[in-house]
Parts: sequence; C-alpha cells; structure tokens
Amino acid sequence: MNARTDRAGHTDWCGRDHRCGLGEHRSDEIVVDVAGHARAVLVRVRTAAGRDHAEVRVRVALAPGEVAARRQLAGLLGDLRQAVTRAAIAARPRPGRAER
Repeated sequence: MNARTDRAGHTDWCGRDHRCGLGEHRSDEIVVDVAGHARAVLVRVRTAAGRDHAEVRVRVALAPGEVAARRQLAGLLGDLRQAVTRAAIAARPRPGRAER
C-alpha cells in the first residue's frame, strides 16, 4: 500500500522539515534505547526516484576485553545479516501477486 502524498510530495509519514531535501522524504526517527548499553534508530526514506528504504543505525556497547568484544561483533554481524536478509526477501514482489 502506498502512503498518501500531498501537493509538495510529502507522504503522510514524512517529517516535513529540514530532513526533507534533495528530493528525499524522511520520517521522524524511531528510537530504541537501552540506556548505557545499546541504541537503534530507524528512519523511513523515500528517494527522489520514489523507492522507499529503511535506514537503520545501531550502536552497542562492547565488552572491555578484546576477545569478548570480537565475539560480540561476530554475533551482531550474524544477527544483522539475518535481519537484513529477511527484510530484503519480504520486500521482493512475488510473481503473479499484486501488492495490497
């Protein structure tokens, strides 16, 4: 389902402020914050070409020891790879099925 747009091309989810520019439309940030440990920020973006994307930034506190920090990073990379792959597969149109 496509989001509605107004005369200026803003979608109903667009932040309509300085974040919008150069043909892009950007939503307000959605923040997940685990105080002192982790923070994730999600922004929906519509490019000048009309393609919608999710932009995600993640910051996670690492263990003080190098071995433990590397183990954390390896686990985080595996989890991110799985999440991105799952989202990308869900975004692909299925042959013969119209978008709802």
